[in-house]
Amino acid sequence: MLSQTLAHEEQKLLACIHCGLCLEACPTYVITGNENDGPRGRIYLMRAVVEGRLPNTSESFSTHIDRCLGCRACEQACPAGVEYGQLLEASRQEILIAQPKQTLTHKLLRFALKHVWSSNTRLRLFFGASRIFRDLGLARAAFKLRLGKLISPRAHFALALLESSRSQVNAGKIFGKSKSDQVGESVMLFEGCVGEGLFSRVNRATERVLQTNGFAVEIPERQACCGALHAHAGDLEGARKLARENIKAFGTSDAPIVTNAGGCGAMLASYGQLLHDEEGQQFSSRIRDIGQQLATRELRQGSSIDQTAMTYDTSCHLLYGQKAGDASLKMLDAIPGLNFKSLEGAERCCGGAGIYNLLEPEMSAKVLNEKLKNIEATGATLLATGNAGCQMQIGAGACVNGMSLKVCHPIELLDESYRRAGFYSEGSD
Repeated sequence: MLSQTLAHEEQKLLACIHCGLCLEACPTYVITGNENDGPRGRIYLMRAVVEGRLPNTSESFSTHIDRCLGCRACEQACPAGVEYGQLLEASRQEILIAQPKQTLTHKLLRFALKHVWSSNTRLRLFFGASRIFRDLGLARAAFKLRLGKLISPRAHFALALLESSRSQVNAGKIFGKSKSDQVGESVMLFEGCVGEGLFSRVNRATERVLQTNGFAVEIPERQACCGALHAHAGDLEGARKLARENIKAFGTSDAPIVTNAGGCGAMLASYGQLLHDEEGQQFSSRIRDIGQQLATRELRQGSSIDQTAMTYDTSCHLLYGQKAGDASLKMLDAIPGLNFKSLEGAERCCGGAGIYNLLEPEMSAKVLNEKLKNIEATGATLLATGNAGCQMQIGAGACVNGMSLKVCHPIELLDESYRRAGFYSEGSD
């Protein structure tokens, strides 16, 4: 079969000068040492497909494209400015059309993206059931009894992922409202499907911290999934549909759109490229990570919190997609007396990458184990990271490996610091 989608990206493919500076930045290349598991080799494969020298039904093409984490670290290392993330998504769309995987896992993924993630109602039901299963302690019990392994190693790790989405700061205590009622600059909060479904506490913390720092927060009701899972799976049309829904939902003003998940933020910031229109470009220009938005004014200082040793891991898409890794880290500067430990390789992917951990479990585990080794070397028992997927991946890895490690979002720590400083009134949200 001839290339149907990659051909439209030919000029981006030709931008690669084959210098190889991207290779050491690529987690999969570092692990395998295989040229085709690095950005340069994958671009060679893409060009071969476009030029008709390799069919898009080739197993080699799909294998090495599927192994890519999509972390985009190669983009920062590239002197030619190759837009690798867009090339990867186009390649995955090519594969989805030419050779859709027939494994049970891939069939379930396509079903979920088409029939669950595309409907806010069905998505709320799915996450509602997931929360009940988690909060009743059933996920923890099933994991400890290793019931998931009776199905598959993927199912066992999925239980660990769900269990790791529990609150790990202050045991999920519900704080009061921010005492700051002043009307300041307006911002709009993007909650995210996984964010609101499993990490609503992070959204509420984000709202309180913004209000405490003088922002008026609006939360549009009809916002949808950002579309990142669709794009990563090659379903670009599904991603475009969700993008148009979000543009409509957030179109009531031109206020900044604040996110607290690196994966969602990077996807929202790419709507202009995804839709190829001015409306998408305008929407993308409004995206701010919570750290970026708070950095626009002097951040209120909180009170000291637990003195346990803690560290910070940078979400790939926050760092390479939104260019905001440092902004998220700087939120911690507003908390006095943190016992902070630097993490070697904090800029490296943790192996989560959406649901890569379930689709490519062996490679994901190798990448994760390197991360866990570096975390253990810090001596930290608390890790902060600015993306829900990273929280779950690292938390699940710690759970599987018996590590004493709590994982949270930096905004949760700042929120707790503000509570101790008396910035919140009593009562529930």
